Amino acid sequence: MAKRLESRNGARKKAATRPSPRRAPADGADAEAALRDRFRSLADFDRGFASPGRVIAGVDEAGRGALAGPVVSAAVVLREDFDLVRVYDSKAVREGDREMLFRDIVASAVSVGISFGHPALIDRENILCTTLMTMHRAVAALRVDVGLVLVDGRESFQWAGRLIPVVKGDSKSLSVAAASIVAKVARDRLMRRLHRRYPCYHFDRNKGYGTAEHLDAIAAHGAADVHRRTFLAKIVENNLSMF
Repeated sequence: MAKRLESRNGARKKAATRPSPRRAPADGADAEAALRDRFRSLADFDRGFASPGRVIAGVDEAGRGALAGPVVSAAVVLREDFDLVRVYDSKAVREGDREMLFRDIVASAVSVGISFGHPALIDRENILCTTLMTMHRAVAALRVDVGLVLVDGRESFQWAGRLIPVVKGDSKSLSVAAASIVAKVARDRLMRRLHRRYPCYHFDRNKGYGTAEHLDAIAAHGAADVHRRTFLAKIVENNLSMF
């Protein structure tokens, strides 16, 4: 009997030291509250520029530093009651979550514009000019008259209305964060399609960026027509076989 009591007491002591299962919902509630706080901060940033009748568009790009594929810009005008609390800088959101958010943003936004700047244009105009060009085209593709553009980064493009560059805008502005997700997902989808055409470069994994695997594939197979030759020239010197 004494042994049984000891084992029961020991089991009780062990159970007492285990984390209470009631903590899990609290942790989940804390995480949700943190998302809500972040969402309110992003939305408040945009509201700081609001005025009666003014339509605000957020703009961002994806793929600016890649060796292959286009640079993609997106412009997004959100509804006032937009409530996707997980919208944030696309670099901080997992790929699967970005895909879901992309569908929700496109379905619930007032308007979304997307523009692609392909490698031939990048080689001809340079990456900065092409990026600004695609940003302009993305805003022009919106189905509403925009009164203010918030654009991620330091550079601005010519626009008839007011335009404000916002450094790290994808982590400050809700509309810019939404644009960053739209641009990233649109580009990733295209790079996965390009992988089916050029499987040796593994665009499904590297999305055209200069990973070691990607550089090895270029050295082995040469450059494809979707590579940015001006970028490769800066990275691979004295290797004419790549061109």
